[in-house]
Amino acid sequence: MNLKILSAALLLGVIGLPAAAQAPQARTLDELLEQVRTADARDAKINAEREARFAAARDQQAALLRDANAEKTALENQAAALVKQFEDNDRLIGELTQARDIKAGNLGELFGVMRQTAGDFATVARNSMLTAQFPDRVSQIDRLAQTKTMPPMEDLNRFWFEMQREMTEGGKVVRIQAKVTAPDGAQADKTVLRVGPFVAVSEGQFLEYTTGANAFATPPKQPPGKFGSLAEDFEEEGSGYHAMVVDPTRGVLLNLFSQRPSMVDRIVEGEAVNWLILGIGLIGALIAVYQFSFLLLTSTKVNRQLANLTQLSTDNPLGRVLLAFKGGSAPANAEDAEVIELRVSEAVLKELPPLERGQSFLKLGVAAGPLLGLVGTVVGMIHTFQVITESGSGDPKLMAAGISMAMIATLLGLGIAIPLLFANSALQARSKRITQILDEQSTGLLAELIEKRHA
Repeated sequence: MNLKILSAALLLGVIGLPAAAQAPQARTLDELLEQVRTADARDAKINAEREARFAAARDQQAALLRDANAEKTALENQAAALVKQFEDNDRLIGELTQARDIKAGNLGELFGVMRQTAGDFATVARNSMLTAQFPDRVSQIDRLAQTKTMPPMEDLNRFWFEMQREMTEGGKVVRIQAKVTAPDGAQADKTVLRVGPFVAVSEGQFLEYTTGANAFATPPKQPPGKFGSLAEDFEEEGSGYHAMVVDPTRGVLLNLFSQRPSMVDRIVEGEAVNWLILGIGLIGALIAVYQFSFLLLTSTKVNRQLANLTQLSTDNPLGRVLLAFKGGSAPANAEDAEVIELRVSEAVLKELPPLERGQSFLKLGVAAGPLLGLVGTVVGMIHTFQVITESGSGDPKLMAAGISMAMIATLLGLGIAIPLLFANSALQARSKRITQILDEQSTGLLAELIEKRHA
């Protein structure tokens, strides 16, 4: 019996060794029994505490589970309510959309037309120089043209206002402050006179509207001088009606006029042939003017001498011819009629060179002008054929320069030949009239001398 108790005690001692590792070693069986009893009480207390903690945790988990289930039930009820509200709202939206479509009628089609019109007008406004005066309108019209929903009435009223302002301001002449870009790229704020949506001038120069920049630019080449003078006069005048250039294409025609070469440019393109033609024409014109003035003065003196043949003067051809047969210069013998006639012819022939001076050169100019023009035409055609050879004949603008060179040479040749022809004819007529007077008076004087010799 004691042996069995001792074995059990040893077994319990081994099992409880970790818990009673600090207990003193039993010396007797009673002490060992007491230690086993103490360990059992302590283990029971620990187990009871653990069970109490487990029970408390179990109750807490149950409470959390109940709270979670309650929250789940509330959320499910809320979700069901929201689903029902969503279905009710969706049904209401459908009913309202159907009612709106019924009431709108053709407003959808009208909205599409409005968007298209706004897009077209946005392009017009972007290209109009009025945008330099009203720069904010393009963005507003673009927004209206790109909207996907029915715009508010304020936007529609603004769109109508901008279209009306485009028409109203298009009929006005106003001065505005705008940015002007010079040909060298410098930009400055200047006072610009805007003539409707057609042209704009500043400081006597026509301006080009730069699309997208809401500014103006001074083109490198201005239109011909008559247009510039109109712009200067119109800009200086404060009120009233005045002549002014109006370009209905909003700058295209003025640009074409600006790019059109002047007569000087065309002459320079023709190079040496054109300058030679002009030189001959200028010399011929100077000779014609000088000779016409000389013949006019000579004719006046001859007419004055005709009115007074008793007092002969040496300042005119008629006086010099008649003085050659009066006094001691006439032949003494009546039989020398042939000699007298030769003397008369000699006196008249002496006066002819000054009277016919320059007519030979004018005749040369009349004949040489068209020939030199033909030379210039040939040079221009050679240039045209060279351009065709280099770049083909697909672009007419490449051939236009050579054809223009050819035509301007022909024009200049005819341009000097025709006036010189008329000038030469006028000089010949006037010189022949004076020569006829000299022949008449000298022949009359010869007849008078011969009659006196036979009397």
